[in-house]
Amino acid sequence: MKTNTEDIDKLIKETLTQEEAKFYDDLEEQNLLQMVFGLFSGKNSWIVIVMSIVQVIFFGLFIYCAIQFFNVEATNDLIKWGIFGTICLMASSMLKLFSWMQMDKKAIIREIKRLELQVSSLSGKISE
Repeated sequence: MKTNTEDIDKLIKETLTQEEAKFYDDLEEQNLLQMVFGLFSGKNSWIVIVMSIVQVIFFGLFIYCAIQFFNVEATNDLIKWGIFGTICLMASSMLKLFSWMQMDKKAIIREIKRLELQVSSLSGKISE
């Protein structure tokens, strides 16, 4: 069963040139893997790569702190390793949150481009 969105997409593709239709198809919704790997392309891909490396380092430090936490018996050492582990886990989580926000930003930009293309297509149809 077709939805209104599919009908609208079909109407828009009929009014576009071949080049514009290909661009419109590239703006389709992406699945999770496409969005994740999309972070590693573009102008700021280097910062995403660096942040991914730092995130893995923080998570490795968290694992180390957790192992040390369970191997010590003194209360002061338990507190020390627990705090270090919590800080490492929080830092890793914040870097992951930044990546998710970048994925959301790219999805919003893609939708804005689709809207711009639809508006230009409709304005071309009205002026004819």
